[in-house]
Amino acid sequence: MRISALIITIALAVSAAAQGNSSRWSESQANDWYKRQPWLVGSNFLPANAINELEMWQAETFDPQQIEKELVWAEGLGMNTMRVFLHDLLWQQDAPGFQKRLDTFLAIASRHHIRPLLVLFDSCWDPYPKLGPQHPPIPGVHNSGWVQSPGAKALEDPAQEPRLRAYVEGVVGAFAKDDRIVGWDIWNEPSNTNAGAYGKIELKDKEGRVLALLPKVFAWARSMHPTQPLTSGLWIGDWSLPEKLDPIGRVQLEQSDVISFHNYSWPEDFEQHIKWLEQYHRPILCTEYMARPMGSTFDTILPIAKKYNIAAINWGFVAGKSQTYLPWDSWEKPYVLRPPPVWFHEIFHADGTPYRQREAELIRQLTGKQ
Repeated sequence: MRISALIITIALAVSAAAQGNSSRWSESQANDWYKRQPWLVGSNFLPANAINELEMWQAETFDPQQIEKELVWAEGLGMNTMRVFLHDLLWQQDAPGFQKRLDTFLAIASRHHIRPLLVLFDSCWDPYPKLGPQHPPIPGVHNSGWVQSPGAKALEDPAQEPRLRAYVEGVVGAFAKDDRIVGWDIWNEPSNTNAGAYGKIELKDKEGRVLALLPKVFAWARSMHPTQPLTSGLWIGDWSLPEKLDPIGRVQLEQSDVISFHNYSWPEDFEQHIKWLEQYHRPILCTEYMARPMGSTFDTILPIAKKYNIAAINWGFVAGKSQTYLPWDSWEKPYVLRPPPVWFHEIFHADGTPYRQREAELIRQLTGKQ
C-alpha cells in the first residue's frame, strides 16, 4: 500500500480524536457480550432476485416474500445470523421508507431466530452506484452488479460528509437498542481497490480518503450508543503483530469492539489467522469465508471455527442474480459456454435444493439442528 506520510498522520490524528470522543468496549465488555451469544453461524445474505444491495432494499424491488422463503431455508440449517449490506443512497432516497423496510426485514429474520450483522459501508466492486432500476447480470460474471457505498463521487467530495454522517447516525440511532441485530459492520474491506474489476476507474487516492473517513464513521456510529458491538473486518496482510498492520487495518483493529476477519484460503491458513487474532483477547468473527476451489469449504473450515468458538459467516446463500457461484476469474473469462466445474460460493439452488447435500447435513450437524 502506498499512502503518503501526511495522509497517514492526518488519519491517525482523526482516529485518536475519535477514540477520545467515544467509548470502545473494553475487553471484558466484549467478552461478556460474546458469552451471551450462541455460536454464530450464517451467510452473507442477498436474496436471489436482487443483483445488489440497492435492488434488495429499494421500495420497487424489496421482496419480503422472497426474503422469508430464503430465511426459512437458513433456519432449517440451524443458522442464527446473516450478514446484510445496507447503502447510504437508500437513506438519501427515502430515509423513513428505508427504515420501515429494514424493520420489516428484521421482523422476518426474528421469526426465524436470525439476528443479522448489518454492514454500513463497502469498498468492493462498482464505485459508481446509481439509484433506480439496476442493470441485469452480465452473463457468466461473478457479482457483476454489486456497488460500493459510499461511491467514488461521495468519497471524493468533502461536502457529502454531512450526508454520510446523517445516514450512519440515522440508521444506527434508529436501531441502537434493537436486540434483533447482533452487531454493526462499519466498513467492508475498506482498503480494497478492486484492481481486477474496476481498478481503472477507481479513485487514485481512494485508500487515503477511506483512511481519513473510517475512524469518523466509527465515531458517528458509537455516538448513537448502540447496545450492539461495532466491527470492521481485516482481510489482507500480515496480522501476526500490531506493527505489521497497514494503516487502514490498524484503524479497523483499534476501533472494533469485537474483531472480525475474512479468509478464503486453506484450513491451515484459516487457523493461523485465528491464532494471530487471539492475541487481542476479544471475540473473533469470521465474516467471510468459503470459496470451494481455493480450499475454503464447509467441510474444512466450519469444524475449526466451532473448535475455537469463532463466528462463521460464509459468502453466499442462494444462487441468483449476484452469480457468486461463479469464480472471481470470471471477470477475465466469463463462464458463458459452460458452468465452472465447482461452484465458488452459495449453498442453495434457487429452488432451495442444496448444492451439496452433504454440506447441508454438516451445517445442521455442527449447529445442532439435527
